Amino acid sequence: MFSYIIGLVALLVVFYNPIMDMVSHETAPQLRRTPLGNLNTTLLALEDDGAPNGTDLQCPHDKYSIHIYSREPLVIYIEGFLSDDERSHLLEISEPIFAPSTTTSDGGATTNRDTSVRDSEVAMIPRTSSVRCIEARARALQGWREQVWVERLRTQRYYPGGHYNHHFDWSSGRGGWGRVSSFMAWVGDDKDLQGGGTEFPLLGTRTDQRWCRFVECPDGGQAEDGEIETGTVFKPVAGNAVYWENFRSDGTGRGYKESWHAGLPVEKGVKVGLNIWSWGYIE
Repeated sequence: MFSYIIGLVALLVVFYNPIMDMVSHETAPQLRRTPLGNLNTTLLALEDDGAPNGTDLQCPHDKYSIHIYSREPLVIYIEGFLSDDERSHLLEISEPIFAPSTTTSDGGATTNRDTSVRDSEVAMIPRTSSVRCIEARARALQGWREQVWVERLRTQRYYPGGHYNHHFDWSSGRGGWGRVSSFMAWVGDDKDLQGGGTEFPLLGTRTDQRWCRFVECPDGGQAEDGEIETGTVFKPVAGNAVYWENFRSDGTGRGYKESWHAGLPVEKGVKVGLNIWSWGYIE
């Protein structure tokens, strides 16, 4: 009898975690999806708006390379996402329309200007052919997901002291619709730029020294192999970008806490970034 008890205990030890994972997944509250309402065509970069879409544009072949930084949540670092010509064009079309950045609350009903939270300038840029090619590139990287639309692209300019406090890009996943993914691409190439990194304090740290080209590493750029830390700061490297998913793909509609991020204060020089958000169906 005693041997049977020992065997049962051993089985429980081996299978406890898989069983609990299965039970917790099945008992987790599932998302209640509401029908899709009317699309806000003033904020979305629709392909079928009467202008040439991504398949008709004469866009250059993509030359970027990707590195997977995290699998859960999915975070991808992209080298060469923007070409030099595209960066120059973005700066040119943004310059005359930059305006002070604001924050929203109450589900977007209230807009405020609070430099203690967000101190920058923003421009919702016109959809030129070059901009549409960038939109098409962002769609393609995500696999042309059904019922997911790229939002109108925005550039952000930060002078010394400029920053954006920690925040989520999503406010909620009401009804199964929300801002499903984000890109932060770096446009400006100010040689004097110091600071201004994009920080994810809850995202695990990669320790391989090869990542030190793209992220802030301890000890003046030397990562200590085997050291486990929390938090990642992506450097603002011109032309490169970081992409991340905002919501879990488990049917619950829950957002990733690891997507909590901030634009750290610029210490010297000027930083210009490009936000590419995608809004739509939460898987």
